[in-house]
Amino acid sequence: MSTAQARAVFQAEGPFQSAEIQRRDLQPHDILIEIKYAGICHSDIHSARGEWGPVQYPFVPGHEIAGIVAAVGSAVTGHTVGDRVGVGCMVDSCGECVHCHNGEEQYCLEGMTGTYGAVDRYGQYTQGGYSSHIVVTEEFVVRIPDGIALDAAAPLLCAGITTYSPLRHWEAAPGKKIAVVGLGGLGHMAVKFAHAMGAEVTVLSQTLKKKEDGLKLGADRYYATSDAETFKALAGSFDLIVNTVSAQIDINAYLSLLAVDGTLVNVGAPSEPLPVQVFSLIPQRRSFAGSSIGGIRETQEMLDFCAEHGITPEIEVISADRIDEAWERVLASDVKYRFVIDIATL
Repeated sequence: MSTAQARAVFQAEGPFQSAEIQRRDLQPHDILIEIKYAGICHSDIHSARGEWGPVQYPFVPGHEIAGIVAAVGSAVTGHTVGDRVGVGCMVDSCGECVHCHNGEEQYCLEGMTGTYGAVDRYGQYTQGGYSSHIVVTEEFVVRIPDGIALDAAAPLLCAGITTYSPLRHWEAAPGKKIAVVGLGGLGHMAVKFAHAMGAEVTVLSQTLKKKEDGLKLGADRYYATSDAETFKALAGSFDLIVNTVSAQIDINAYLSLLAVDGTLVNVGAPSEPLPVQVFSLIPQRRSFAGSSIGGIRETQEMLDFCAEHGITPEIEVISADRIDEAWERVLASDVKYRFVIDIATL
């Protein structure tokens, strides 16, 4: 075992404190990564505060990890020391089920192993990327293209793949009309991806205060959902709606905006149920769906797509002593559009 420096919470409401955590010794297929940057995701907050289930403290969040390979196990073939790499929301899966064989490890029938808050195959409780180092099996390490800076790459490992995957699955392309609900960490990436894929993109946000940003990011139109006229004007308009907000909304009102055979897919994950009336679906053969990140193969595809199209998230880099402040700002929607921790400041 080796030790790594980290920032951890020791109770549901924090605050963050310095900590030392254990990382396993390298197994033959393992990679030791020196973490350079870690993005802050709303999921980190939900998880650390026990809103998605029991938590073992001390708890180190972080599943948007960008760094440099520091050492490799004896059987590693895909990465070498010095490579620029990333780790997202998963660090392992069974590797044997149909979904793992199809490159969709996020839907592993045995349950994928989360980067934090899970128990791995070695019986250890996983701790995340708000730390100096991490050990991950090579199958769950992706290559960061040279054209993407490491600080900008970090949020792509969750916010990026979480929005890229449903857009690919529901075939965002020229001629498709797509709406993005919320212009936050996830929403701003959905806008960039949908625009790059050639779709017509509309942002649906509570107010118009981010309208100028949304249009610069690639949206064609921008509407305030606090205005009841928005739902009348846009009724039956969209082939796909990507809901990125992690809060309760009137999901039936948004379903009314779908065209025949349209789909509303949730990638935001509120802790409370979203009641759906079946007659919001039946008359126009609409669908209400969910999507969870993406597999490792698709995550690499997404990174390569970003490099090809010059897509990076809008970030604010912070020092480790500002994590508590950053979390409060995330909860207040006061970030444009993703915080990234400079791990050198641990």
